[in-house]
Amino acid sequence: MFRFRCVSCGDWHEGMPSFGAEAPMPYYQVAPAERERRCSLGSDDCVIDEKFFFVRGCLDIPVHGQDEPFSWGVWISLSRQSFEEFVRHFDAPRRSHVGPFFGWLCSEIAIYPSTVHLRSQVHFRDNGIRPYVELQPTDHPLALEQRNGISPHRVAEIFAFFHHSS
Repeated sequence: MFRFRCVSCGDWHEGMPSFGAEAPMPYYQVAPAERERRCSLGSDDCVIDEKFFFVRGCLDIPVHGQDEPFSWGVWISLSRQSFEEFVRHFDAPRRSHVGPFFGWLCSEIAIYPSTVHLRSQVHFRDNGIRPYVELQPTDHPLALEQRNGISPHRVAEIFAFFHHSS
């Protein structure tokens, strides 16, 4: 089992942590009093004003020496056509042959320079596993970490940032 020492509190933690956004960034730009009328937010998709479409996926980061990746739960905007195809195949047990779907990252991950609007591909996985998000190659630190992997120490830094920040 993966274990790491938190760089903030010094305690040992077990298991690979993961962090994620509950909704895409544009959802939070809708006034709270209007969200029920304008937004449909599910656990895996979101539609705003019947013209903005988002799906949830896992942006996995390999961790050096580990089988399990570190995972960011993120939201990706899709075109209407891609979203409709995504929804049409979402419940199929075998769906990895469908797609990928181009989109824009719509989650801000505070530990990096702005991550909103990074070019992405959403890939279905079979057996109900949440889709995989692949960033297009750039020199953005998040894209570099996805391509090159991170150290267990970096996992501890990320954990401390999100778990101990107030």
